[in-house]
Amino acid sequence: MSWPRTVLFGAAAAFVCLVAGSSLSLSAEDQPASAGKELFERRCGGCHALDRDKEGPRLRGVYGRAAGSVRSFQYSDALKKSRITWDAGSLERWLSDPELLVPGTDMSFHLEKADERREIVAYLKQNSGR
Repeated sequence: MSWPRTVLFGAAAAFVCLVAGSSLSLSAEDQPASAGKELFERRCGGCHALDRDKEGPRLRGVYGRAAGSVRSFQYSDALKKSRITWDAGSLERWLSDPELLVPGTDMSFHLEKADERREIVAYLKQNSGR
């Protein structure tokens, strides 16, 4: 059976609206982990991994952890003395401008886009068991 073109286009448009509407209503923490994972790998993966130290420390379990506390990584004195516990707010501020949050830190990279920061923070939280 051949469907009229208007029916097919209408059904496709309705599906796109349904999918777009449902994804727009989800918070960053409710988004699929794949969005945060992809952003983490693309934006952070050059210096960080979840399970091993690279130029930056391993980040699995970072959410809820004290800053500068991974024993296998050599942090700046400023970060070790910061007394920060990583949560959504502190990670958001850190990714926005590390030097503003902790003057004298070694990390100079920052993410300008708030939506990217939210996705990455949600991904890190999902990979911290909290």
